[in-house]
Amino acid sequence: MRFQVLDILPYVANPVTGRIVAPADRLAQTVQMGQLAERLGLDSYSFGERHAGHILSPSSGVLLGALAATTSRIRLQTGVCVLPILDPVRVAEDFATVDLLSRGRLELVIGKGNEARQFPLFGLDVADQDDLMVEKYELLRRLWREEDVTWSGAFRPALEHATTLPRPFAGAPRVWHGSATKTSSVELAAQWGDPLFSANAIQPRENYQRLIDLYRERHAAHGHDPRHAFVGAGSLFMFIADTTQEAKARFGPVYEEIVRVFASRPGNATPYRDIDHAIAEGPVLVGSPQQVIEKILGFHEAFGHDLQSFSLPTMLPFEHQMEMLERFSSEVIPVVRAQAPTTLWTDEDPYGGRPAHAGRRVADAAAVIDAAKGALPRS
Repeated sequence: MRFQVLDILPYVANPVTGRIVAPADRLAQTVQMGQLAERLGLDSYSFGERHAGHILSPSSGVLLGALAATTSRIRLQTGVCVLPILDPVRVAEDFATVDLLSRGRLELVIGKGNEARQFPLFGLDVADQDDLMVEKYELLRRLWREEDVTWSGAFRPALEHATTLPRPFAGAPRVWHGSATKTSSVELAAQWGDPLFSANAIQPRENYQRLIDLYRERHAAHGHDPRHAFVGAGSLFMFIADTTQEAKARFGPVYEEIVRVFASRPGNATPYRDIDHAIAEGPVLVGSPQQVIEKILGFHEAFGHDLQSFSLPTMLPFEHQMEMLERFSSEVIPVVRAQAPTTLWTDEDPYGGRPAHAGRRVADAAAVIDAAKGALPRS
C-alpha cells in the first residue's frame, strides 16, 4: 500500500472553538506539511482544486510548484485538477512546469470536482461536464505526447500546429481519473488504461466498490493489462488518539458540526451524521492506531486498492496535525504496507521509473546564494 496526504485547503473555522487560520498562514502550513510528509516517508502529497465555496486551493499548480522546489522524493498529485472548466493548453503548460521543477514527480488526478457552482464561474453549463471532460482530456493527452498539434472540438477554438512549452520532464506524466458517483469517469479511465481514484468520502462503501469493480471490468474489456489497473481510495478525515473512545471524544464534536454545516450543499450530504456511525461504517480514519489499521484493511478487502489517501483535520491546531501524521507514519503505515503489498511505483509499474533515478537534491538556500556569488565576475 502507498499513502497520500490530500489537502483541499478548506477555509473554515473550527466549528467548536471558532478559531480560523489566516490565509497566508494556512498556505504556508500545507507546504510545510508536504515537507514533513516526505521526511516521514509518505509516498504522495496532493492539493485539491476548488473554485467555489470557502476553499483556498483554486491554484493547485502553484502550490505543487512550491512543494516541488522544496522536496526531493515525494510524488506530487492533484486531488483533483478540475479539467472540464480549464483550458487544456494552460493545463499542459502549468503542470509540465511542475513536472520539470520536481524532475518527474508529478502525477495528475483529473475530475469534475464536487462543486457544481464552479461551472458558471467559467461560463460553462454543468450539464456539459462529461462531454467537456472527454474532449479536454483527449486534447491534453495529445499536447503532452505530440508537437505540432492540429485539433478541433466543440468547446474551445481549434488549434493549428500547436506545441506547448515547456515539455514534460520525461514523457507525459501519468493521469488518474477521480471518481465519486458517476460511471463516466470510470469509463474514461478504463478506455485509456489509466488508473482510477475513488473518492470514498461520504457515501456507503458499497457505492464506491461498485464503481471500482466496473472499472476493472471495463479496463480489461478495453484490452489493457490488469496488472496496471491501479486504484486509489480516499478516506476523508484522519484522527488518531491512544484509544478510539478518546478520538471520538476529542474529534466527534468537530466532525458532527462539519457534517451539519456541509449537509445543505449539493453533493456533500452524508448518512454518517454522528461520529459513532462514521467510525463504524463510514470512510473516516478515526480511532486508535489499531482501529485505523483495521479500517484501511477493510477498505482494501473491498477495493483491492493500491494508494490510500487521507486528509488531516486542518481546522485543528497545526502542531496537533503534525503529531498525528508522525504517529500515523510510525504506527499505521508499516503494518498496512506489510499486509497489503502493491506494485504501484515499483519496477513492475510502467511509471515506476518516474522520477528519473538521478532525481534532484534540494540544496540549502544559503549555499546556493554563496555559490552564485562566487560565480560572479570580480569588478
